[in-house]
Amino acid sequence: MKPFLSVIIPIYNEEGNVIPLYKEIKETSFELLKKKKISGFEVIFVNDGSTDNTQANLENLKKTEKSRLKIIQFRKNFGQTPALKAGFKNAKGDLLVTMDGDLQNDPKDIPKLMDKLDEGYDLVSGWRHNRKDKFTKRISSKIMNFLRKKMIGDNLHDYGCSLKIYKKECVKDLELFGELHRYITAYLYVKGYKIGEVKVNHHPRKSGQTKYKFNRGVNGILDLFYLKFWASFSSRPLHFFGRIGIYQWILAILIVIEQIIKALLIKQLNFGPMLALALMLVLTGLLFIIFGFLSEMMSRSYFKDKEIYSLKKII
Repeated sequence: MKPFLSVIIPIYNEEGNVIPLYKEIKETSFELLKKKKISGFEVIFVNDGSTDNTQANLENLKKTEKSRLKIIQFRKNFGQTPALKAGFKNAKGDLLVTMDGDLQNDPKDIPKLMDKLDEGYDLVSGWRHNRKDKFTKRISSKIMNFLRKKMIGDNLHDYGCSLKIYKKECVKDLELFGELHRYITAYLYVKGYKIGEVKVNHHPRKSGQTKYKFNRGVNGILDLFYLKFWASFSSRPLHFFGRIGIYQWILAILIVIEQIIKALLIKQLNFGPMLALALMLVLTGLLFIIFGFLSEMMSRSYFKDKEIYSLKKII
């Protein structure tokens, strides 16, 4: 059987974009139907608390499109991560495509993503190699891409591209919360899924305003640090905090030894800045180790009924 396709679009104040975007997705999906690459499709708009006419435009569109269009409306603006989570939960497709609602992603790239997925990947992400965004946004994205490559090692060129295609089994392994939507590929890479990438089109925004702000970049760095910690130490946080504590104790011991040798040479031992630093390192090291014990207990409670591995298949 051919797979069923679900296209999920989180939107916030995109009244001028939702109707033309739906028409483009519908056109591309019908081409896939004609080529018998899919058995059917649905388009899911997740309205993340829009305050303009986005919802009204979608409901008018629903009158003619009926079963092909699904609308999920939030009571207020919760963010892109909850919107994606709601879309994944309500999608019935075997293949799930996500994209932005601002017409900058091109639905015509969906077949290209599907072809790449057929090469044995679990998830394929778009690469906006010729971005049409502002200079500051492109630079901040390059910095974040560099940091992510160094910390996670997934080697994608463009982690922030919303145009992605997933096999449904990927979504079942996702734990979305906070603002981790930008690191879905990194999270699944850490879980052992095979991640692919293809070059896709990127268009200038024609209608509405960008939702990108400086604080999103700061949040992105914090989320990246958290993901690195979660990937490496979620099931053994004592090793992370305990190491920091032990290293501080070692440094404190070296300082004390240096001060003792110095005192023997000048035959005088004073409680100066270096010994004060050694004392502080002993105390903070102890706090880190205690915090590691507490984190270890919380981690064991969290993983008590959860699997710390991801199965591909059992033969």
